Amino acid sequence: MTTAFQAEARPESMLVNMGPSHPAMHGTIRIMLELEGERIRNADVEVGYLHRGFEKTCENRTWFNLLIYTDRLNYVSPLLNNLGYAMAVEKLCGLEIPERAQWIRVLMSELSRVSDHLTCLAAMAMETGAFTAFLYNMKAREFLWDVIEQTTGARMTTSYIRIGGVRADLHADYEKAVRRGIDETRKVIKDVRGLLDKNVIFLGRTRDIAVMGRDAAVSYGWTGPALRSTGIAYDVRRAHPYLTYDRLAFDIPTGDRGDNFDRYLVRMAEMEQSLRIIEQCLDPLRRDRPARGPTSLEPAEAIRAGRTTPPDAAVRLSPNLEGAEKDVLGDIQSTDPKFAIPGKDAVYGTIEGLISHFQYFMKDHGFRPPAGEAYAAVEGGNGELGFFVVSDGTDRPYRLHLRAPCLHVVSALSGLIKGRLLADIIPTFGSMNMIGGELDR
Repeated sequence: MTTAFQAEARPESMLVNMGPSHPAMHGTIRIMLELEGERIRNADVEVGYLHRGFEKTCENRTWFNLLIYTDRLNYVSPLLNNLGYAMAVEKLCGLEIPERAQWIRVLMSELSRVSDHLTCLAAMAMETGAFTAFLYNMKAREFLWDVIEQTTGARMTTSYIRIGGVRADLHADYEKAVRRGIDETRKVIKDVRGLLDKNVIFLGRTRDIAVMGRDAAVSYGWTGPALRSTGIAYDVRRAHPYLTYDRLAFDIPTGDRGDNFDRYLVRMAEMEQSLRIIEQCLDPLRRDRPARGPTSLEPAEAIRAGRTTPPDAAVRLSPNLEGAEKDVLGDIQSTDPKFAIPGKDAVYGTIEGLISHFQYFMKDHGFRPPAGEAYAAVEGGNGELGFFVVSDGTDRPYRLHLRAPCLHVVSALSGLIKGRLLADIIPTFGSMNMIGGELDR
């Protein structure tokens, strides 16, 4: 069957499929190209190869259980996805978040943002032939993921941000790991800029290629680094402050041409600002951790001891549950009795805690926001990452919609590459930071 694109093609042109199996298309994008030699006369971008029905799936899960699906959106910075969803539900419920939990959220968000930008620029550099820059960025990302893994227990699918706060407090040696990550990342940023900023080959592939004007960027709904590369300093953290961002000092880097090179420069500069924010989070988060005495009990022992009276000794939790004890939860999670999660030592040491745990998480029992709707947005790796949720008062959303910043950026791809050369597709697509899980959902 002849498509409209094929019917409009000129007889002297060549029609070429680029993707979805092309390595630079990440297996999730198909571009139908009309070529005259190396020149792109027309292009049709087809998305949806990774569509998995995220929104409809969420409408059939409880408010808490759907949290794991947000990890799979932008899977390079899952903590930002967790945060956007949690903030929307908290706005719906009117929940107040403890200050320590807010600082932890900011810290983890900025670690995620830097790892997101490192990944984007690593792929962009590699696809233009700069494999050394790719290896350097991956090295820096490992140090940041070490911090994330020590705190959340996972490197990618973290599910760490909770409705009302965070899952657990920071691990004991987090500050040492964070400072090491900051130092190593700054070294890598300096090295990569030395390799690429004045590199004739890289400049030839990026400077004055795929230029996006300010008005056009706004009409497409661009946000994030892509929009800021055009000179518009819109950042959700500054325009609509949330958590503790209004108490932090940071700049909003912008470009002036809106080309591939500016999108690279803006992300490089944003990483510096995120590291600056992370350093400002360390002092408010610094405190002594309570020591666990030698008299602590294993869960089975605590249950036996608590059959008549609550045990005097603390419950000895496994390492993956530490930081979620009942005496810590007040600082990292909301204490609203309708939405509070019991401490893990209470869950494993008392029957009352175990019953409360089941009542919170079981289907048709637990978390039930009041009927209504809410929208909350965070500054994601690609821009304004927003969640719109509607509640009918039951234990699952009536409607959930994601404002995916990646979709708006990729929607401009066909216009940006028309008239350019075939080789220009690779750096242009790389500068957009297309993440299939967020784009297709």
